Amino acid sequence: MMVKRLAGSLLLAAWLLTGCSKSGVPAAPISIPERPQRIVSINPCVDAILLQVADPAQIAAISHYSHDPRATSVPLTEALRYRAIGDSAEEILALRPDLVIAGPHAAPSTLYALERLGIPLLKTSVPDSVANSEAQIAAIAAGVGHKQRGEALITRLDAAVARARANAGGAHVSALIWNGGGLVPGKDTLADEMLSLAGFRNASADYGLEKWDILPLEPLLVHPPAILFAANGRAERDRVLSHPVLRRAAKDMMITEFAPRLLFCGGPTIIDALATLSAARKNLGSP
Repeated sequence: MMVKRLAGSLLLAAWLLTGCSKSGVPAAPISIPERPQRIVSINPCVDAILLQVADPAQIAAISHYSHDPRATSVPLTEALRYRAIGDSAEEILALRPDLVIAGPHAAPSTLYALERLGIPLLKTSVPDSVANSEAQIAAIAAGVGHKQRGEALITRLDAAVARARANAGGAHVSALIWNGGGLVPGKDTLADEMLSLAGFRNASADYGLEKWDILPLEPLLVHPPAILFAANGRAERDRVLSHPVLRRAAKDMMITEFAPRLLFCGGPTIIDALATLSAARKNLGSP
């Protein structure tokens, strides 16, 4: 491991020296190949899309988060088929990628190094709507040379949206997605739109919460929504849901599980998230 790290550091130094002109101006970024053959993803949400639109042989590595059961956005058994990588420039360069796909939280120093060296780089953002997620799918699919696979995934996503709307029922029911530490997605988030599509009204505004905000247990118990989606890891969920006060509150609101992986990513994750929300809405029946 030490030898590989040293080799990566030497490679980075060499590329930095050759990747700039004598005046110190970075070399112009090279364009993305028509069909890259050594793709590296350093974002778990990108992994979920990449594994659906790229050939397995094209994928040189995926984010190390996808090998972590607590953070993966894809089934762990599927993620373990691929090499995992951190987001340091040294690790990435050692794989000699012809395309790197990064999310918004990638280390700025890594992105700077890659851009300076002219490594083809596709940057993604956190989608705050289904439409933005579909645009991201299209961009990634086009970037890896499989536009039609992106279109097929978007078609599946549209079908999931249509099913959710059909099962939404009449009046929207108040609901809240409550993540570890009380983190709640509010207005203008992807989670907010998915709740609406499935027949719920995001109750975050009732507590005066911002786009992403913290809601302590006390105000939740004073004004409970009709349903609480507990989006916590297993150990934390068991601890939270076993809280005696919260157990007593179950008579005033339905409490159901919402896997954390369904909360932070778009792409194919939306399909599973809408299925979970729709099933809960169906169990509630008429408000």
